[in-house]
Amino acid sequence: MKEKNKQLKSIWGKWWEPIRKWFYPTWLLYELTVRFYEYAIAVYNYFIEKQDYFDSYLGEIGTQILAIVCSVASFIICTFFLTVSTCFILYKFFRIENLTATKFERKLKIYF
Repeated sequence: MKEKNKQLKSIWGKWWEPIRKWFYPTWLLYELTVRFYEYAIAVYNYFIEKQDYFDSYLGEIGTQILAIVCSVASFIICTFFLTVSTCFILYKFFRIENLTATKFERKLKIYF
């Protein structure tokens, strides 16, 4: 059992192994935050472009409030359920030496 619990070596060297467990989740957090911010802007723009349709039901102020609430909600939901959980899983993946004990994990960790 002990022979399977060895630290997997990276092709980038020993200096990269302690850094990678923080670098990849941080990079993913940045990329997904930017992407979900763009999604939130697109949701806002959708409601503003269709403002004449929503004005008949909600009025101008109601349409603005709906656009803001929906865009903020889409950003928060995507960030919480996708970004935070994915970054945590990625951090755990690189922190634990032998997480799944599969050949795929051994091959993947060498390149990262």
